[in-house]
Amino acid sequence: MSLINLIDVDYSVGGPLLLERVDLSIEAGERIALIGRNGAGKSTLLRLIDGALQPDDGEVRRSEGVRVARLEQEVPAGAEGDVWDVVAAGLGELGAWLAEFHHLSHADPVDTEALARVQARIEAADGWALDQRVTETLERLELDGDAVFARLSGGMKRRVLLARALVSSPDVLLLDEPTNHLDIEAIDWLEGFLKNWPGALVFITHDRRFLRALATRIVEIDRGALTSWPGDWNNYLRRREERLNAEAQENARFDKLLAQEEAWIRQGIKARRTRDEGRVRRLKQMRVERAGRRELQGSVKMSMAQGESSGRKVIEARGLCFAFAERPLVQGLDTAVMRGDRIGLIGPNGSGKTTLLKLLLGQLEPARGEVRLGSNLQVAYFDQYRATLREDWSALENVAEGRDHVEIGGKSKHVIGYLQDFLFTPERARAPITRLSGGERNRLLLAKLFAQPSNLLVMDEPTNDLDVETLELLEELLADYPGTLLLVSHDRDFLDNVVTSTLVMEGEGRVGEYVGGYSDWLR
Repeated sequence: MSLINLIDVDYSVGGPLLLERVDLSIEAGERIALIGRNGAGKSTLLRLIDGALQPDDGEVRRSEGVRVARLEQEVPAGAEGDVWDVVAAGLGELGAWLAEFHHLSHADPVDTEALARVQARIEAADGWALDQRVTETLERLELDGDAVFARLSGGMKRRVLLARALVSSPDVLLLDEPTNHLDIEAIDWLEGFLKNWPGALVFITHDRRFLRALATRIVEIDRGALTSWPGDWNNYLRRREERLNAEAQENARFDKLLAQEEAWIRQGIKARRTRDEGRVRRLKQMRVERAGRRELQGSVKMSMAQGESSGRKVIEARGLCFAFAERPLVQGLDTAVMRGDRIGLIGPNGSGKTTLLKLLLGQLEPARGEVRLGSNLQVAYFDQYRATLREDWSALENVAEGRDHVEIGGKSKHVIGYLQDFLFTPERARAPITRLSGGERNRLLLAKLFAQPSNLLVMDEPTNDLDVETLELLEELLADYPGTLLLVSHDRDFLDNVVTSTLVMEGEGRVGEYVGGYSDWLR
């Protein structure tokens, strides 16, 4: 049964149509993965589905009584208070009453009059069953309702917001990059949970393993149009390649015919005397069709500034110890990082992966032990929180930093041209970065990072928000990087495809060293 139908939907954001004559039917029980380039309109489509946005044209039909909940890509600014409050907010006004009752009943002293008023409202709305649902949802997701939301890690905040989406028991659940800021254990848990989710699911993800595990259907957004494919990821890749090849051949045939017709119309007076007016009308129509063609956007052309060669031994740690609030994070670590190593750091959120990076880079003083850095190091650091990007600057200013050119591959390149390689048009490059999507911000941070000569690349969660195609290009670039790589990531496929060894945070200060990627560690 169709729960939601989009019919001939158009939507634009102050320019060409982002979505054009879009049709989509969401059936009960199916799990749809939405994929497409950064900026293609995936998040916009989710907001059209749940009614947060209205189409410019066309309509969105929802079955009577259908409930829709959406997990946003970023933590919304208005989410505050205890975890219980944030989750209950998913129930609307009744949720606010339940949250107020929850606080009043735990106050000391208890305001009995206020408590009675709120209790009467809840009883009149038959709301106690929903109070129980909030409690059950918190238990199911292993959340402490009394914890302060603002003090939680990024991963736990995402779990709380997922609980808020689930508490209304929606018929259609919309998830925008649900694995962002989750550790591998939490991602595994979420996969299992969603496999048993009884409602319809529409989700956006860059995590290919997560997608393969869940999707029963893949819907691609490409140049404003939607194409639906069966859920098998490898089948989608093959059939998409076939479609694009067929499209390229048809466009080449059309362009050749158009060129022939243009040559004919430009012939002299003799041709004009005898020309076929029907042929002229067809030429005019071909011109209109060619002008309206939406070309396939090029791929990111990633390249990076080459640093000088570092010494053979990049980092050496002996007896490294560090604790936080009397909890050991690293205990007696001995390790050596050699030139050309590609090392992945794996562990739960809060286990100390970023702390270990800072210890190894000499940015943090160990409680015991020592770290020796090799000679001639040029370090480039990718920060998962994008703190190195200035919000008051444009993309151009963030990369240029007062320069007109950057040195890439031994050649000087204008900054605008360099940013075009990362799919930023000159107009987009000059716009404030506050207008950029999460994926565009990550691409910008990569552009800024790769414009800096380095021989030690340190990347903390670089895959968040990137589209799959850009992710695969990044894998290829890192595989060919001649320097040394330290990588923190929760993307299991990315780790398998990039790193040659792993450091695993195993708890109680133990750091295990293993050859290979994530799958090798599991074995």
